[in-house]
Amino acid sequence: MSEQPILTEVKDRIGIITLNRPDHMNTFTVPFARALNRALEDFEADDAVRVVVIRGAGKHFSVGIALDEFKDKSHKAYRALIREMDAHNHTIARMKKPVIAAVNGYAIANGAGLVFACDLTVAAENSKFGTTAINVGLICLGPAVPLARLVGRKKALEMVLTGDMIDAQEALRLGLINQVVPAEEVEGAAMALAAKLAAKSPLALQVGKEGIYGMSDLPYHQSLDYLGELFAALCCTDDAREGLAAFEEKRTPDWKLR
Repeated sequence: MSEQPILTEVKDRIGIITLNRPDHMNTFTVPFARALNRALEDFEADDAVRVVVIRGAGKHFSVGIALDEFKDKSHKAYRALIREMDAHNHTIARMKKPVIAAVNGYAIANGAGLVFACDLTVAAENSKFGTTAINVGLICLGPAVPLARLVGRKKALEMVLTGDMIDAQEALRLGLINQVVPAEEVEGAAMALAAKLAAKSPLALQVGKEGIYGMSDLPYHQSLDYLGELFAALCCTDDAREGLAAFEEKRTPDWKLR
């Protein structure tokens, strides 16, 4: 494989990001983290891309931050390091486009955090997930942010404090992933899901993602009002009018992104 830590390509309106350190189980280094975040930002800015899929080269999705990154740094340097390693968590949540993780093998520590931060996840039957940093005297606090919002505080504490691994079926039961498929079908299933989303109104997808993320920090009634405002604004767009007309006329819609 190429020596580039992150590979990108565009196929049928789907931006594909490949974590490309298979000989190191796709561990995060600073160049790797920067390239991943840059790829996400580039696809967000690319009008030819409507959905993003992240996959791992080799047997495993990612086993977290390379341990060498934790050696002999000052507090200031560690803070800068963690900002780099957490950057994708911010970027994915702020993106207007859906991001899908296609998981094979292990997704642990920062690799698990990347999966939890993605909007949707398709995982192999043999995949494993865990916030395992506690086992080497560290702690998975960055991954804990998306994790806790998916499973709640008690389960997040259990996973972060014990470092125990869970299998794909348990991850599915907890709501951490969306689909479990045979290992040989992971990429195909993820691309099929991406293609399904890419055929939808891009503007409606954007508004839906923005609304669901935005309401997470709001009280119940304020959430309803906030989402109602977003929906009303969407109803005024050309894409909304086109979608309704295409449905009534039994034809494929021609989305305009406005």
